[in-house]
Amino acid sequence: MTIEDKVKGVIRDIPDFPKPGILFKDITPIMQNFELCQEIVVHLKNEIEPLKIDGIAGIESRGFLLGVPLAMALGVPFILIRKKGKLPYKTISYSYELEYGSAVIEMQVDDVKPGQRILIHDDLLATGGSASAAAELIKRQNAVVAGFNFLVELSFLNGKQALSNYSENISTLVRY
Repeated sequence: MTIEDKVKGVIRDIPDFPKPGILFKDITPIMQNFELCQEIVVHLKNEIEPLKIDGIAGIESRGFLLGVPLAMALGVPFILIRKKGKLPYKTISYSYELEYGSAVIEMQVDDVKPGQRILIHDDLLATGGSASAAAELIKRQNAVVAGFNFLVELSFLNGKQALSNYSENISTLVRY
């Protein structure tokens, strides 16, 4: 059984969450299986190592779940990208539009240095809005978006297209 099959086997579908008509892909059962979590981290590490990254930027909050152990496995820093007002030090921010409004994300000004190669990690790639906003933060620090990595991709929403402006290195473990 492939790792993709194992992950798909534990992701739970939640109909009509967070609103009617949406079929939510719930990854929390993965967190209950430490062996699968370890296998995912090893798989992602092997996939990402050739990119020679200097850090992983995880998007709040589910991008932290596997982003931190992945950064540890690769021996690189983990960069927190959070909603506005959640980080204690000086920040840079980026405002972006969502299908139902707008959002602002931030990162601390000293987390990324010019020229560093940063991988952006999150649990889910849908339209690519959050990941594109994270890429803008990385670019504003004169760093390089080395790629993107997601646990799940909803390919029918074409999020990869939005991200291809930043990097051609876009990987997902599971696609729906």
